[in-house]
Amino acid sequence: MKNLFCFLVAFSPLVGAGQALHSHADAAWMHPIEQLFKGLAAGDSALVRSAFVADATLVTIGHDAQGNPRLRRTTLAAFLAAVAAPRAEPWAEPIWNISADHTQQFVQVWAEYAFYVGKRFSHCGIDTFQLVQDRQGHWKIFHLADTRRQEGCVIPEAVSSRFR
Repeated sequence: MKNLFCFLVAFSPLVGAGQALHSHADAAWMHPIEQLFKGLAAGDSALVRSAFVADATLVTIGHDAQGNPRLRRTTLAAFLAAVAAPRAEPWAEPIWNISADHTQQFVQVWAEYAFYVGKRFSHCGIDTFQLVQDRQGHWKIFHLADTRRQEGCVIPEAVSSRFR
């Protein structure tokens, strides 16, 4: 359960209104990312579910106790169940320095983030989203991965000042 909580912490956001987000705000492929973050902040698993394809993969990239690289995978169903669970403090994961590469029906989005539980800093890292466009023209996340660390985080003042 601890690993699931740690995974959720990385993906349980309220999107930060960073400058880079605004530069991509009109891109249709940002909509499911924004829906994911809104749903996580509200504990709304149905809204989160709407951002993903049915068989999406979710991975956290980290290290084991010996410092070896480790991939922790979770199912979308487990992630959605955790999103729906009550929580004492809101989760916020502002993102910034958003970059995207896309071609036809595929987009990869990369962003830096910091994660907060209430006003308390938890960790930072990189979020990556891979999205596909369906036949109806809707974008959906099919892969979500993150890294995380607690030290060496360079968080923009415009982000960190919101949590003081």
